[in-house]
Amino acid sequence: MEASATKKASKFNHGIIDCDVHQCVKSYDDLKPYMPRVWWDRLKAHNATLPFLLYRPIPLERSDAAPGNGLPPGSDPEFAKADLLDRYNIERAILTGNLLSISAHNNPDYAAALASAFNDYTMDTWLPSDERWLGSIVIATQDPLLAAKEIDRLGSHPRVVQVLMTSGSREPYGQRRYYPIYEAAVRNNLVIGIHGGGEGDGINPPTTAAGYPTTNFERHNILAIHHMSQLNSLVCEGVFETFPTLKVAFIEGGLGWLPHLMWRMDKNFRAMRSEVPWLKYKPSEYILKHVRLTTQPIEEPDNRELVQMLQLMRAEKTVMFSTDYPHWDNDAPLFVLNKLPEEMRRRVAYENAAEMYQLQERGLLAGGVAK
Repeated sequence: MEASATKKASKFNHGIIDCDVHQCVKSYDDLKPYMPRVWWDRLKAHNATLPFLLYRPIPLERSDAAPGNGLPPGSDPEFAKADLLDRYNIERAILTGNLLSISAHNNPDYAAALASAFNDYTMDTWLPSDERWLGSIVIATQDPLLAAKEIDRLGSHPRVVQVLMTSGSREPYGQRRYYPIYEAAVRNNLVIGIHGGGEGDGINPPTTAAGYPTTNFERHNILAIHHMSQLNSLVCEGVFETFPTLKVAFIEGGLGWLPHLMWRMDKNFRAMRSEVPWLKYKPSEYILKHVRLTTQPIEEPDNRELVQMLQLMRAEKTVMFSTDYPHWDNDAPLFVLNKLPEEMRRRVAYENAAEMYQLQERGLLAGGVAK
């Protein structure tokens, strides 16, 4: 979290792979060359993606991460390269964008066009600026067939490693209507990333299971329920049986809930497995094999309790590092990684992500060949 720490150079004994960096456009006008003219007027709206329903007293991005000249934080790849990659000696960083309400639009065609334009802008502006940037294909999930076409359109790009969805959705992601997305991800050998966003916005269900909260503080405290719900759905609906090579990263959803969910799912599986005859293994086994989580926003109990929590969730296997740059609550690497035991630190900082995204096999680590 420490924003002030980002202005100090840091040294770290291991390589670092950052699994969540939010790039954005300088202006929505930047997307016009990539979009049908019919959507240009909509880009002029106060918020061309989707207005937030709740007042949020803290701006989403850190002001000290702005590149200057009135540009928004995360809009200049050269500034972000110096402010993040160089400062912390980050070997690779996966771009996740800022279209965090993309799957809450009532108009699936506009949402798909916006996602496609943003992807092309990222490919043209960010990826060529430095080999350390890796790309995600942002999709709108309202129309899974359009989403699958977008994955196939860009999935062969050598620096693209992930398909990005948001945790806010009309229905849980385990349901079969979303299968075209998973088929396309597997076909293109890409990880599915599920990032927080769109909960309670637009066409999506309320922010909480009990309705809409009064404050952003209340909302922010329970955002992890959406990641829990999506993971629960993917496992119980048998997505990992249908797509045995599929990998899913849960991004910016916290960590502490995972042991509880695995315990509860395994317990109930013993009593109610007749409802899910397609599951051949305990739910926790699917999770440990197919699912990874990112550190930010990591819970901050006493450090001894934090390590215990990470041990319970097999963090040396399941957790990948992320900064969430340039969001207001982003984490500098040393803030998180220095809390971990040495053997866990190396896995979380680098190795879990390298394995999850097959970076060595793709030639995307130092000395690789992909361009």
